[in-house]
Amino acid sequence: MPAAPTSKYSASKPIFKSERYTVLPDRVMQEIFEACALSRTELISNYKSPTNSHQPPRIYFKFSLNGLDNEMAWGEDHIIHCRSTDGICVSPIIKFGERYIDDSHLSLDAVLAPHTTLKLRLDLREVLDAFRQKGFYTTYNGTKIYRQEFKGAFVAGSMPPLSWNFDRLGYQKDMQLHDADGDGIYDITLTLNPPDEPDVPLRRWELSRDISAYPQYKSDYVLLDALYNLSLEEMEKDVEPDNTFRTGLEWAGVWTRDVSYSAILAMALLRPDIAQNSLLHKVRNNRIIQDTGTGGAYPVSTDRQIWAVAAWEIFKVTGDQEWLRTAYAIIKQTLVDDEHNIYDSETGLVQGESSFLDWREQTYPEWMQPADIYESFCLSTNAVHYGANFVLAQMATLLGDNATAGKYAAIAAKIKTSINAYFWLPEKNYYGQYLYGRLFKILSPRADALGEALCVLFDIAEPEQQQLIIENTPVGAFGIPCISPQIPAIPPYHNNAVWPFVQAFWSLAVAKTGNQTALIHNSSAIYRSTALFLTNKENFVATDGDFAGTVINSDEMLWSLSGNLSLVYKVLFGLTFTTDKLILQPFVSEALKGSHQLTNFHYRQAILNIYLSGFGNKIKSISLDDQILDKPEIPASLTGLHDIRITLADETPEALKINLSCEAFSPATPQVTLQENLLSWQPVPNAVFYKIIKNGREVAKIGAEQLSILLQEAGEYQVIAVDKNNYESFASEPLTRLPTENIWLYEAEDFTEKADFGSTAYSGTGYVEISRNLNTQLCFNLNLPAAGKYALDFRYANGNGPINTNNKCALRTLKTKSHLLGTVVFPQRGDQHWSDWGFSNAIVTYLTAGEQQLCLSFDPANENMDGEINQALLDYLRIIKLLEDGV
Repeated sequence: MPAAPTSKYSASKPIFKSERYTVLPDRVMQEIFEACALSRTELISNYKSPTNSHQPPRIYFKFSLNGLDNEMAWGEDHIIHCRSTDGICVSPIIKFGERYIDDSHLSLDAVLAPHTTLKLRLDLREVLDAFRQKGFYTTYNGTKIYRQEFKGAFVAGSMPPLSWNFDRLGYQKDMQLHDADGDGIYDITLTLNPPDEPDVPLRRWELSRDISAYPQYKSDYVLLDALYNLSLEEMEKDVEPDNTFRTGLEWAGVWTRDVSYSAILAMALLRPDIAQNSLLHKVRNNRIIQDTGTGGAYPVSTDRQIWAVAAWEIFKVTGDQEWLRTAYAIIKQTLVDDEHNIYDSETGLVQGESSFLDWREQTYPEWMQPADIYESFCLSTNAVHYGANFVLAQMATLLGDNATAGKYAAIAAKIKTSINAYFWLPEKNYYGQYLYGRLFKILSPRADALGEALCVLFDIAEPEQQQLIIENTPVGAFGIPCISPQIPAIPPYHNNAVWPFVQAFWSLAVAKTGNQTALIHNSSAIYRSTALFLTNKENFVATDGDFAGTVINSDEMLWSLSGNLSLVYKVLFGLTFTTDKLILQPFVSEALKGSHQLTNFHYRQAILNIYLSGFGNKIKSISLDDQILDKPEIPASLTGLHDIRITLADETPEALKINLSCEAFSPATPQVTLQENLLSWQPVPNAVFYKIIKNGREVAKIGAEQLSILLQEAGEYQVIAVDKNNYESFASEPLTRLPTENIWLYEAEDFTEKADFGSTAYSGTGYVEISRNLNTQLCFNLNLPAAGKYALDFRYANGNGPINTNNKCALRTLKTKSHLLGTVVFPQRGDQHWSDWGFSNAIVTYLTAGEQQLCLSFDPANENMDGEINQALLDYLRIIKLLEDGV
């Protein structure tokens, strides 16, 4: 890299130095790469993703029918060593369902050449013969694929452009194999290891837009000044012609959670007008839109309520009473729906997917279907709902609605109590990831970085807990990953990745607890990535810090740049907004001691120039227009131009620790089978023992050499693999051993007219359709032999969209004649997959003996995010009588 001009910064003490990279006042250095701030408005970098230079030639892959994971059992992949001197590799012809392993010698230093062409060949003749002779083909796991349902053969794998994302595979035409001559041998040609970016020796960012209208930041650290200005410019680029924020360079449009988290971090302060427009863009029928999520969005994904926290931040910044009234009505109506659909009265918790972690296999075990995710209780989403209820109570108080204020303050308090009761892990001193399972829930001990941060920032955790969370939650050399430990064999995106916006929330939480060691480590993670990449990337790999290794990425990400700016506004200057004042709580790490100034900062009717000197988080003196203030507070009534001068006490905060251990991977999830009385599984790599879970509780530990146990009792069983570092896998899919006399099936077609969708593999003589117009109330007449606790669920199909996108999750309310029992959710299971049957969530309730009626009703609160299609097919109602001690 060309040498930067000599300056007073070049020989300065590093801001941060680790074994992986160094941050200096004017540059970032990482191995052979370097980024340098030539001025406050110009950065250069020679960073180039090193992924091409060390890709191994061993390729793992699987073929697929219709884009589903149905060729071989989990963990059984084809393996080919893609080595060639002419840049072309051709596989042997591989028979569908028969594993191929290339056993040729492969040296440890072998690498895959850039632009290698790989041709894969598949023998599908046995499958096609089965279609002709029987009308269907039976996969390894017993699933029947009927001839009329066959949409093609696809390939998934470990090396881009291949991926293991079976949720999307059936829609990736570039991953579909073809049979050009009709002989039953299909093939596909792929280009592996293309360079991620042009081979440019030096890249440059130079300010090209006028950002003078915004707050101006200037310090003794030219690198920080340049990163601030780069982020301001990228924010300008993210403003659309309709005065809303786009999500990033590669992501057009407004997304609810992205714009909300961005507003909380910085956009409410910088552009409250655009942030407000963007939030209103995500409202329909006076309700917040859940625009993304698993299984058809709401109510499987339920973090839309972060909108409420963002709306509150805008009000605290602006004091706009009209906005307060508008937002209040929207939040209140949305929470009314949520109370009906996702609030669990028994636990006091909120159901639904982890906030923003909405790519199923990235953060959930493979066996969890969308209905299972709906049934889970996630830390981050519960923190979001605590925040929303707290906000609504505060708004109601300001508007004089005391009854509403009391109601939602009580709900918020209940959620807070429940989070601490159900999620806190005293042996780890942070919260667990989520409660998951089926009839019985267990807590995943993984850390959820965003959830941990929100619990600190929202004061869900008590002050002592907050310190423990920051000291003990695993972080890595390049920042805090979304979850820890990582999941093996899942490519980086949410798994094994750092997201700068999460890093920013974590930094805010760190600053709140006064942990200087953690603060400079985590702030530097944002400085490093933005400087080297010359943009605010969406994410990067946790283990090596490279942006090119994640499945999807984008420049100019709104919430990433908002996180970068928040380090200035909410950490260095400690700007904290309340309804009637601005509080200044600066925290300047000793490594950043010196002068920092923020000028032209607009606060309501005032323009403030803030001059900050010294270091630490204790204020020695603060003045407004040279008048000493008793408190670091600026009243909201202030008008005109004013100077604020803050001198910090130059006291080093108490030395607190940081847990640098996030680059660990847990064992894989055991694949367990239950045949007759035998629970068995294959050995899990690196596992040293297995936990046996019955009805949500650990009942045994089995040594690694023992792979089966004899089941003596009825119950719901799971297995967890544990490695030598005591990292746990996800629990295996719950398997239930029950007396047959405890299960009743009520065929839906016995209670209303049959439907005809051309579906197959149903039970009984048919199935029925529920929609906005058909069977809006479907009643089942029961005759139960005894009173007791029962689990109720439905076998259903929903082919209105894929698992990962669209918004056509169907939902209904289950009732008896006199009681509302709960919401039943029928998430999407695949586009046009009307023969892909699965089970809804289960509702556990007490039922009396004898004849009675259960009704499935389409209530007003059961509107989904589509608003027009709310449809599913029902095969039967399943009723399971639970034993006194569990299943």
